[in-house]
Amino acid sequence: MPRYILTMKKPLSCSLVTPTYNWPEALELLLLSILNQSVLPNEVIIADDGSREETRNLIQLFQQKFPIPLIHIWQEDVNNRKPAIMNQAIAASTQDYIIEIDGDIIMNKYFIEDHLRFAKKGQYLFGSRVNIQENILGALFSKKQFQFNFFSKGIKKRGRTLRIPFLMSFVQAVNKRSPKLRGCNMSFWRTDFIKINGFNEELVGWGIDDSEMIQRMHNIGIKGLRLKFSGIVYHIFHKEQSKSLFDINIEIERQTNENKLVYIPKGISQYL
Repeated sequence: MPRYILTMKKPLSCSLVTPTYNWPEALELLLLSILNQSVLPNEVIIADDGSREETRNLIQLFQQKFPIPLIHIWQEDVNNRKPAIMNQAIAASTQDYIIEIDGDIIMNKYFIEDHLRFAKKGQYLFGSRVNIQENILGALFSKKQFQFNFFSKGIKKRGRTLRIPFLMSFVQAVNKRSPKLRGCNMSFWRTDFIKINGFNEELVGWGIDDSEMIQRMHNIGIKGLRLKFSGIVYHIFHKEQSKSLFDINIEIERQTNENKLVYIPKGISQYL
């Protein structure tokens, strides 16, 4: 009799990477939402841009009960250097696929599962966010709330709470960077990230680091796929950061776009 061999697809391995800075209350809710995931990442890496001891203590507490590696990468607090700490964190990652969120994000239970489901070579994923309003922050932190749904109080953009993964079959990948791109909810292949040398450390202060990096991915032919009715996250309200250096960053991004730049001199290669 002929012998039939069943071949199983190897599960995709991933690292969940998140920046943080002096907001342990928000980071705690993020970590609780990780423990609630239907599919856990292979490792979690916290990219810490110089937080004080409270953040370190919180991470050490969670490290004692985390079922997967919880890695803390810290750099000295010298203004906002998110691109540098994110490059260091992704350089330290050991998995094929990177899922990036922000330190003020609470993930839906199926967030990791959704990103892995729709990951595909030659593309990155980006999703939207549901906004948690300022007036419930007291209750949010005191109750340590990390689960939300369509009917939850204190949220905006309720339509984005609906999870219907089947509808993703109607979404097409795009060749151009979307204005809806948000660094708080995206994922990409580590090899693609290294190919463009990661985040541009010439960017200073708040803003543009994610979109400028993604533009270089488009410049090497990587497509973007927007997650709709999947990959749901909740963004905790906070006051806007200073945009005093925003014009400098916008000019760097403009040059990346117009000159079709694919590689920057000061990026992840410093840490590999």
